[in-house]
Order: sequence, then structure tokens, then C-alpha cells
Amino acid sequence: MINPMSLLKYKNAWEKFSENHPKFPHFLRAVSKNTLSEGTLIEITVTTPDGKSYSSNLKVKPEDIKLLQELRG
Repeated sequence: MINPMSLLKYKNAWEKFSENHPKFPHFLRAVSKNTLSEGTLIEITVTTPDGKSYSSNLKVKPEDIKLLQELRG
């Protein structure tokens, strides 16, 4: 069972994150509504202040879509 206080803590943290980075939640909503289907390739790159880059990707599987639908619900 999920602790309601933990949910409140995460909700508050997400709200602060969204205030600090207002375009990112809009991006996530657009992607989750319009593009996530089996076979979609998701790539992420993180670049540190000193210029180092880390990249990874994944190909969306049916079970990934099911998990995301459950999290949205």
C-alpha cells in the first residue's frame, strides 16, 4: 500500500519542479498523448556543465505502454 504522505511529498515536489521548468510537463503531456506506441524510440541525453555527455535510448514495448497507462490513471 502506498503511503498517502509520500504521495503528498511527491506531488509537492512535482509542482515545484513544474514551476522551475514549465515547458517540460507540457512536453511530457504531448509525447504521452500523441506518440507513445509500440516501437517508439525514446532517447535522452544529459550534458554536464563541464561538457560531458551521457546518452541512452529504449524502444517502447507493449508492457511499457500498459505501465504508463496505469501511472496516468
